[in-house]
Amino acid sequence: MTHKNTQLRLGDALSAAVPEMIRGWKAAWGAVVVGAVVWSVRPFVADGLVWAWMLAATVAMLVLTGALTRVAISDDQSGAKGLGLGPVGLQFAMPELRLAGAAALCAVFLAMIVSVVALVLLAVFGMAGLDATAIQAREWAAVGPAWKLVLLAVLTVGVLFSVAALVVRLSLFASATVGRGHMVSLNSMAITRKVFWPLFAGLIVVAAPKFVLIGLWAAGLLAGAAGWVVWAVVLNMVQGPLAIAYLGSVYRQVEFQTPQGGARD
Repeated sequence: MTHKNTQLRLGDALSAAVPEMIRGWKAAWGAVVVGAVVWSVRPFVADGLVWAWMLAATVAMLVLTGALTRVAISDDQSGAKGLGLGPVGLQFAMPELRLAGAAALCAVFLAMIVSVVALVLLAVFGMAGLDATAIQAREWAAVGPAWKLVLLAVLTVGVLFSVAALVVRLSLFASATVGRGHMVSLNSMAITRKVFWPLFAGLIVVAAPKFVLIGLWAAGLLAGAAGWVVWAVVLNMVQGPLAIAYLGSVYRQVEFQTPQGGARD
């Protein structure tokens, strides 16, 4: 399979994100509403029914992701319907099952990487000879030499960035899975290989709604059931659709194939 060798036009992808998000709302408003409602009711679900809620939430997430991705990678409504978009975005077919499989593979891969990285960090911190008593007492001046602390901080940041980089490299798996018509998981990294930095920068920009939520939560304004509902509504109605719209715009630039085969002009 051949991919475009051109650079990602980040400005074009970002400028298209909001209009594409609105197009996704119009075409898949049913999936957006269902996702927001299902995720919002979690605080009100009895403990014995949490398993049923988890199943419903997973299905709602797959339906929403499948619907918005179909819209985001298509040129128009007819193209999205050609990819299986249902009425108001409500459908559950093979693309949703493929998305579930691809997401599971990516999650297992990331979990393995994070586990190994965590063990390495623990070993490094253990060999650093830091004063555990001083750490517990938060007496940072007595923890250990400054050069060790700086070195460990740099190492930690580097490791965390490496994990984040893997997430970015895998971020087009949903677009590729729906667009190519088969499950695409780890091999989605081939699509993002030459566009990592602009893709990363764009993901930071479109994560603005999530950053706002984190700020409100840190300020203690999103506590309890009401806070959960706000998180659920914003993530399902704004953050999710915005991120998928951006990733769909990126995918349409860097993927050489048209959805379900063929080559782009």
